Amino acid sequence: MTSLLIGLHIVVSIALIVIVLLQMGKGAQAGASFGAGGSQAMFGSTGGNFMSKVTVAAAVIFMLTSLTLAYFYGSPSSQTVMPSSVAAPEATPAPEQK
Repeated sequence: MTSLLIGLHIVVSIALIVIVLLQMGKGAQAGASFGAGGSQAMFGSTGGNFMSKVTVAAAVIFMLTSLTLAYFYGSPSSQTVMPSSVAAPEATPAPEQK
């Protein structure tokens, strides 16, 4: 179950990176808000185009897999590589000083 979630998490994170890089930034039309002949205001609402909806969906899936993996690995029943107790080190005699 966790390996499936880890695989899904990796695929969604790579997809989220690619989706964000494919989008055009809102600051690309910054001159339009200062009278350069654009139709949108700077940082204005553009409605919900397809890429923004895909980005939101990928971000929601990413957050859900992150929270689920944190829950699974944070539970006390998870396996650990650390021993439950550590033996005290043996005392070694100090070297003689000359």
